Amino acid sequence: MKRIVLVLSFIIIAQTASAQLFSKDKIQNNQNIDKAKWSWGYFLGFNNYDFNFDYKQDLKDIQTVKTTGFSVGLIGNMRINEYLDLRMEPGLFITRRDLIYDQSYFNGISFNNSDLLREVRSTYIHIPLLLKISTKRINNIKPFIVGGFSTALNLSSNQDNPDDNSNGQFRTKKGVVFYELGVGIDFYLPWFKFTPAIRGIFAMNDELVRDRDPNSPWTSNIVSMKTRGLFISFTFQ
Repeated sequence: MKRIVLVLSFIIIAQTASAQLFSKDKIQNNQNIDKAKWSWGYFLGFNNYDFNFDYKQDLKDIQTVKTTGFSVGLIGNMRINEYLDLRMEPGLFITRRDLIYDQSYFNGISFNNSDLLREVRSTYIHIPLLLKISTKRINNIKPFIVGGFSTALNLSSNQDNPDDNSNGQFRTKKGVVFYELGVGIDFYLPWFKFTPAIRGIFAMNDELVRDRDPNSPWTSNIVSMKTRGLFISFTFQ
């Protein structure tokens, strides 16, 4: 489903952008929409999160099975000049990742099939501060790149849960810090501005809460576990 939505979205973007770029000047919609010092909007989107692991020993990698999550939030934009905007996009990001362990992690330890699988559910309150760098407006489109930093509170972290993996609880830290990079295109429609964009999200801090047992097969071989992900958004302003 995610691939179909992604392909269709970018086909529409490419066709519309091509029509705008290779046609004569047209009447510009919403000519004054970017001149306001402050502007507001909201976004809907899809996310696809992964984990990047660093290990102590050279065992088989922990496999991350990703799912497509949902994102929704608000936008506050401050205009700096014609080409620069500073914006905040607080939102709610809901996702899930399944971790599959190889049997080599349980060398000499009895286990069953359920021990090889850990489900990691994440509900992030995500707050990024981004710098948007745009090109000159061409008819009714304006491509841009965006980058910045963000912080997130994971409401599903289990950080304070006294149970750990020995009781089936995989725990992650509540607070995460990210850096983000992305691209998008503003489309100026007669009644509003519509913006599809794609952004990479990369955690800067280790998110793993380790088990009490220093030899735990689930956490002892992990040096760091950091989120990385892809976020596709559709913004309305």
